[in-house]
Order: sequence, then structure tokens, then C-alpha cells
Amino acid sequence: MGRGKDLNSTCSSASTTDSIDRTQQSVCPELGSKDHVSSKASLWSSFLTSTLTIFEHHKEPSVSEKKTFHSRQNVWTTVRKVMTSGSMRRLQERILGSHRSGVYSSGGDIWLLGVCHKISQDQAPDDVTSNGAAGFELDFSSRILITYRKGFNVIQDSKYTSDVNWGCMLRSSQMLVAQALLFHRLGRSWRKTSRKPLDKEYVEILHLFGDSEKSAFSIHNILQAGRAYDLAAGSWVGPYAMCRSWETLVRLKRETPNLQDQQLPMAIYIVSGDEDGERGGAPVLYIDDASRHCFEFSKGQLDWTPILLLVPLVLGLEKINPRYILSLKTTFTFPQSLGILGGKPSVSTYIVGVQDENAFYLDPHEVQQVVNIDKDDLDADTSSYHCNVIRHIPLESMDPSLAIGFYCRDKDDFDDFCYRASKLADKSDGAPLFTVAETHSTNSGRHGNALDNCSRLVEDDTDGVVHMPNEEEEAHEDDWQFL
Repeated sequence: MGRGKDLNSTCSSASTTDSIDRTQQSVCPELGSKDHVSSKASLWSSFLTSTLTIFEHHKEPSVSEKKTFHSRQNVWTTVRKVMTSGSMRRLQERILGSHRSGVYSSGGDIWLLGVCHKISQDQAPDDVTSNGAAGFELDFSSRILITYRKGFNVIQDSKYTSDVNWGCMLRSSQMLVAQALLFHRLGRSWRKTSRKPLDKEYVEILHLFGDSEKSAFSIHNILQAGRAYDLAAGSWVGPYAMCRSWETLVRLKRETPNLQDQQLPMAIYIVSGDEDGERGGAPVLYIDDASRHCFEFSKGQLDWTPILLLVPLVLGLEKINPRYILSLKTTFTFPQSLGILGGKPSVSTYIVGVQDENAFYLDPHEVQQVVNIDKDDLDADTSSYHCNVIRHIPLESMDPSLAIGFYCRDKDDFDDFCYRASKLADKSDGAPLFTVAETHSTNSGRHGNALDNCSRLVEDDTDGVVHMPNEEEEAHEDDWQFL
């Protein structure tokens, strides 16, 4: 079950077959009925607000009070650090639920990894009964969440049994690769459920990301594969080194000639502009390179295979150049979208969607106890791999160093991706995220195969929907150039 031959982005209210399972538990659980949520949120909001506020308002002590004040100052300083910490903010976020008012008030369409969720402008901020809102929440909570863990076996020759405060980029990258596997094995329309037994493919995917060396894509194995790129336990890593480490890891894990039995059953292509990928500039995706990666992955058995594209980018100095923001948003409308490894400076998250000027993300900074799911345990508790709390940040506040991911199921899907990417570059006003070319020798010439194979696809600029042109439209169709 997958995208198949339907390459169009889906922009509609949630499917009538999709329904939210209200009993599903997660690391960020929902709170029940709307009235119950409202009353409990009000009570806790008052408590937490007042608790946090006492640290913000105080008068200057008199001379007679100073001794008492100073004797208590250290205690209050400690308490303040705890109450205003990220963990307490996340606790407040759990109690109050997802920030729906900020999400739905604009009524703008939400694009989540290639799927559009229509949000009605007439919808009340706390109304989640409409198909668009409900479909978005179910889609969001069905994405695989991978967070900080504690209590796993020591990583290699280090003393680390937790990745707290340093592993957020590794966790973000695990989430992106996990979505690629989810799309490949279960299709983009898959949604989580509390029904048991669970999908075997879903459980097998989670097993791959367990926190031990036995799990192929564990943090232990990623660090081992990334030593050449200075990956080490306790150290933060950038998007480029992260992408290259995955390339190495996947190559090391190719143990069987049967493509379907591969732990990552797809080729991987890092689209990078120069040797170290950190100097900026628009990288070029070469069609012949993609073809070569597929051929080598299949050990010469096939001309084309599924392929994972990772595009590390530097889009500014201390913050993103505003010229790139529209293009970044548009990539989420691609049906091949896997989102972005990014976030705020030194705080990596996995960005999965956009609405207006905001980006929705999954946060790896929640600390959870280690869980290693057996690949045959179809009754496993997978609640720690999903989250219902919807977090968002302004696109303009993102760190300029990031990486975009795309998954192409087959050659037709790849051709469609090239068409969309080429058109996006053409509309970028001289600031493309990346460009597409047939070969290294013709990177400024016209692309043949990919464009010819999808040249009958024409995009309607008014709604982003791709449709088949009629004869009259085809007669006036412009020739596309690949930059």
C-alpha cells in the first residue's frame, strides 16, 4: 500500500475512512472531553501561571529584611530554575493540551509531509470536530516520535547511558528515516491505532530504532558509522555530518542481496553542493548520480529502486535568509516530502509541516526510559513513539543549517519530484534551495528523461494541484529548463 501511480499531493479534508482513536495513549496524552479539558486547563493554567509569576514580580527588600532574603535566595534560585525549565514547560504543555488556538485561528491550509489539511476559517479555536482539524491531528500523532532516552547500554567506549542534552540531531534524523520506512512499507495513508495486534511492518520499523547495538539504526550504530564525520557521544553534530553518517551506516548494513530484506530497502543519495557541504550555495541533484546510486544499491539487478534523498543546506549566517522561506514551505507540498532536520540554533527538531508562517515539529527533547521493542511483539506498548501535543515555531526563527528529506518510491515518482523541484527553482527569484540537472557535464542544460516522462504533468498555480493537460494546453506548454 503506498503512493503508487497517484503522484498528486492530496489537499482535502480528512478521508472518511480516517477516524481519531480517542483511547490511544502517548507520551503526550490527550485529556478527554472538551468540557473536562477546559475546566482542568483553567485550573492548572491558573496554578502554573501564578507559580511561575512569583519569580517575575518582587519588591526590593528593606534593610531589616535583607538577612532573611539572602538566606532564602539560594533556595528560591534553585526552585526557579526547576519551575522555569524546559521540563516544566513541557509539563504545562501536557496539562493544557495542544495549542489549538494558535494552530487553527488563521484558517490557513496545513501541509503535513505532502498532504494538505483544510482548516475552516469559521472553526472555533477549541473545536476539533471538523474533518480538517481531526484529520490533521490524527496524521500528526501518527508520525513516529523518537526522543532522548535514558538507561540504555553504555555507548561504545564512553560512559554515556543517555543522550540527554546532546543527541537531539541524531534523534531528529532517526525520525526522518523512520517516516521514510513507514511510507515505504505501509504507505502515506497509514494511521496509528490502539487495536491489537499491531501491524507487523510498523513494529519491525520501531525495532530498527531501539537503543542497543542489536537495532540496526540505534544511536549506538549511528555514532559508530559517523566517526569519520566527528560524531561522538556527548557532542552535538550538524545536519551535513548527520546525513553523511546515515549514508555510511546504510552501506554497512547491506547484508543481503534481496532488496526487500534490506533493513533500509532504498538507495540513499546525499545532494551536496561541495566537499564538506558547509559552505552554502545551491547544490545540484544530478539525475545520472541518482540512477547510479539505485543501480549500485540493487547490485546491478535493477535500473531503478526506491531512493531516499537528503539535501543538507546552509541558508544564511545566523538566521535564515527570508528569500528561502517560501521555497522551504513549498517543499512540504511535494508528495515525496519527508520534512526537515532543523529547529532553532543548537536545538534540533524534526519539522513535519507548515501553516502560514509557522512550522510544526516533533520534539526529541522529551526524556524517556529506554524501550527496545522486539520485532515480533505485535502487542507491544508503542505509546512513547507518538505525541499528540502540536508544537510550532516561526519559520523565520529556524537555524539556517538544516537538511531536507524526500522519498521517491519508483522512477515515475522520482520524475515527478524532479519536475516539481525544477519548477520551484525556476520560481525562486535567483535563490533556489537546490537545482536539478541531467549530468555533471550538462548542469545548465535541458533535462531529458525525467522531464520527458512527466512533461504531461502541468501544475495549476492557483491551488497547487497537478493535472493532465488537454491538447490545447499541451500545444502552448513551455519547455522547462533545469538550472
